[in-house]
Amino acid sequence: MSSPIKLSIVFLNFNKLIETQFTCLALQKLCSERPDIELIAVDNGSKDGTNEYLQAQTHIISISLPDNTGIAGYNIGFNRARGQYILVLDDDSCPANLAGIDHALALLERRKDIGVIAAHIQMPDGSPQWSWHLPKNAAPGVSPFFIGCGFIIRRDLFAKIGWYPDDFFLYQNEIDVCFQVRLQGYEIFYDPDFVVIHRGSPSQRPGWRRVFFPTRNTLWLIRRYYPQPLATYMLGSRIIIGLVRAISFHEVRHYCRALKAGLCSPIQKTILPYPLQQQGKSFFRQNSLFHQLLKKL
Repeated sequence: MSSPIKLSIVFLNFNKLIETQFTCLALQKLCSERPDIELIAVDNGSKDGTNEYLQAQTHIISISLPDNTGIAGYNIGFNRARGQYILVLDDDSCPANLAGIDHALALLERRKDIGVIAAHIQMPDGSPQWSWHLPKNAAPGVSPFFIGCGFIIRRDLFAKIGWYPDDFFLYQNEIDVCFQVRLQGYEIFYDPDFVVIHRGSPSQRPGWRRVFFPTRNTLWLIRRYYPQPLATYMLGSRIIIGLVRAISFHEVRHYCRALKAGLCSPIQKTILPYPLQQQGKSFFRQNSLFHQLLKKL
């Protein structure tokens, strides 16, 4: 009789063959003695041999998609997952050890109010990869958000909120999940003992995708979750902040496309109650012109 699956590890791959190989080998070594953990890799229409490599891995459930569907590709893997919990990774991230995973799972078993465990994200040299998503200290506790390259979530909760938002394609999808998790009455908990190594780093290279999707998706988030007049202030701030970024990347045309899509697309509003707005105030500060100007001073 096979062991029940407790944890499904799901990672999305797109044209990063070397990174995918590294992640697969690391996960195989990590989980080879754990029949209660399953590995699921989704290939998003890679053309560099990544899909063929994944199909040849007997220890991984491999799902091939014909085209690049963005973060919607994750949802195919989430639907396939049989575990009580889902650990979400990028193709260039991997847990540092099993102890950290088990520590996070024990927290979820013990604390029924926690819906998501946010990992401590670390570079290969051991330096932390901080961002506004996580608390600035390394102490365990409630976190406003999580970083998408390493977190564990209850599968039933994730399914209830509809996984990642399909239409986002790229960027800000974790923010939507965080808001939805809290609307369901769950906490997000940062666990520094649960370490995920992220071999990549946020790219600062110019590119239309780094202008279009963050702008459009952030406008959608503000319109959906924030009440007036706060939403108007945040939208105005985001328009100015995004324009500065678009000019620096020489991508004003795609920025204008993002504004049209972000401001004119129909939105189903789900206003965050004030206490939840306060819990996610770091998102507000990221989209407040006043707070961004203060950071420059």
